Amino acid sequence: MTNNKGKILILKQREKLLAILMRDNQIVSAQVLKPAEYAVGNIYVGRIRNISENIGAAFVDLGGGYLAFLPLADAKYACLTNRSSDAPLRAGDELIVQISREPMKTKQAGVTTRLSLPGQYAVVGIKTGKKSDGVQVSSKLDRKMQEHFQRQEFLEEIADRYTLTIRTNAGLISSDDPVVAEARTLADTLDHIQKIARTRTCYSRLYQRKPDYVSFVENAYRSEYDEVITDLPWVYDSLKDCCSQNDIPLRLYEDALLPLHKLYSVEVRIQELLGKKVWLKSGGYLVIEPTEALVSIDVNTGKYENGKDKEEVFFRINMEAAEMIASQLRARNLSGMILVDFINLKNREKETALLEHMRRLLKRDPVHANALDMTALGLMELTRKKVSPCLAEQLKWETADAHMQHGKETT
Repeated sequence: MTNNKGKILILKQREKLLAILMRDNQIVSAQVLKPAEYAVGNIYVGRIRNISENIGAAFVDLGGGYLAFLPLADAKYACLTNRSSDAPLRAGDELIVQISREPMKTKQAGVTTRLSLPGQYAVVGIKTGKKSDGVQVSSKLDRKMQEHFQRQEFLEEIADRYTLTIRTNAGLISSDDPVVAEARTLADTLDHIQKIARTRTCYSRLYQRKPDYVSFVENAYRSEYDEVITDLPWVYDSLKDCCSQNDIPLRLYEDALLPLHKLYSVEVRIQELLGKKVWLKSGGYLVIEPTEALVSIDVNTGKYENGKDKEEVFFRINMEAAEMIASQLRARNLSGMILVDFINLKNREKETALLEHMRRLLKRDPVHANALDMTALGLMELTRKKVSPCLAEQLKWETADAHMQHGKETT
């Protein structure tokens, strides 16, 4: 069942609807799929309930008492629908906002006035007056490909109206036509949203993002998988157009004797991701412990027996541990501040090599992550952007019944 490229699975497991990217029988990334109401990416006409100058934020009601957090630093891009936008925000103002962050534990959802629409190959957003306006290209593309997109005149017509970011997947197709077509569609959609906003009542939803399973497929690096498999007919029907347009093989799994989750040992793989201890091939192991403030990771020698060159062995274990840490951060969706206690190295050159190795590994992560430095106590400081709750938190969310009902309504 191993394959150089992975498979995207969309299936039910323990009353959850999951999207999982698997490779070599291991989970690369996973997401609990949620109903579309108040999903990240949706755009609404909201009303400011109140403004707190102390914390520099406004609280925006999206309807039905659903409050979201809007940083006041973001408010300068606000488009008001009940009056002109030439005065500071005040309670009662109605404005266009987009959900930018899911609610997490005690924190409310976050919203932004900097509207943007993502596709598989491009992201189009409103201009902010910053240097980043114009055509930006994913840093994960090689320099030749970056230069190719930066000099394409056909993208300038869109960049004149909006910010335009070319995504990594754009470098994996042989023609620029899909990139241009998608970018134009996204720009036209943003035009339409802003045009109709003033004609809609407060709390209207102006834009609903695609279902999570479609976004998961489109956002995954195309180089990482060669097939999408689901055992849910309504998901299969919903994905047909997306997969057909982007030349992605799609298969409906229908073997009743061997369920899809059994075939890929999904339950076992998830339980591994929820555990603290992760074994390395060398015999060493990691202990991963998320806390409220940070994630701590301890690297241990484990079954290693003392030999002649301990420094070299410790270095090899640390290098292997770095690779496992990078994959575990993505698979578990861990974020924020991460402190790693590697096996102590006396050789400073080896310690520097380990830090650079970690930085290279984290560049592969679709979510922005970085290895900052080594602390005075010999701990490596990592950061990973928080875009959604960790997998352990997600698995406590909605039941599959709600997703199934949602799926029937949208197919």
